[in-house]
Amino acid sequence: MRRFVGIVFGIATQLLFLITVWYLFWFLKEDFSHHAIGSLAIDALLAIQFAVGHSLLLYPGIRTAITRRLPSQFYGSLFCVQTCVGILLTAFCWRSSPVEIWNLSGWGGWLMTAGFYGSWLTLLYSLNLTGLGYQTGLTQWWYWLRKQPLPRRDFQPRSLYCCLRHPVYLSFMGLLWFTPLMTLDRAVLTGIWTAYIFIGSYLKDERLSFYIGKPYRDYQSRVPGYPFIFFGPLGKRKTKVTPVKSLEKTPLQTT
Repeated sequence: MRRFVGIVFGIATQLLFLITVWYLFWFLKEDFSHHAIGSLAIDALLAIQFAVGHSLLLYPGIRTAITRRLPSQFYGSLFCVQTCVGILLTAFCWRSSPVEIWNLSGWGGWLMTAGFYGSWLTLLYSLNLTGLGYQTGLTQWWYWLRKQPLPRRDFQPRSLYCCLRHPVYLSFMGLLWFTPLMTLDRAVLTGIWTAYIFIGSYLKDERLSFYIGKPYRDYQSRVPGYPFIFFGPLGKRKTKVTPVKSLEKTPLQTT
């Protein structure tokens, strides 16, 4: 019975992921104006609930507590479900605003639209570089289904990850900012999620430094988190070297 539940849960998770991607695409592309006009406070709470829930499940202590009760092969699926539910809740409960911050047409509108589609392409490409199946929990679940151990993942940055540490987050930021029409409610979402992206980038660096150790810290010292950030935690971070205190010679020591 438990195995049957695991199979159903894994399949349902992937279907939920596909549905969420579809709704997210249209929500960010043009669906803001189709929602009923309402309070910006509701929109802010919706944006925050996604950010908070997304971060809490990634916290090592919470992950350890969850995997004491849930098989570790299903943690990725659980994280995917939480992400999807947070996004769908935001999309379905969103309230629009008639206030326009910018409304671009002509070449400006075309460039914004091209940037939006380009961000989707780089997002999918970046996710594929690190293993899209790991992001959705599909890979872990598939190995569980086949009763095989999950292979070890070596830390080997390639392609975009040789230029910046967070191409996935940067691509997602493009989905928020590249829009011909920026209304006040979308500005609320864009502002909160952009702040979360930068905070989440820092937390991800700390988390990977914790799990991977020195190889990731060396990577941080070579590759910036984002383009044009030259200092701070999201720039190139110098590897801390613990100084070794030299021993003073005692009368019994010889040269």
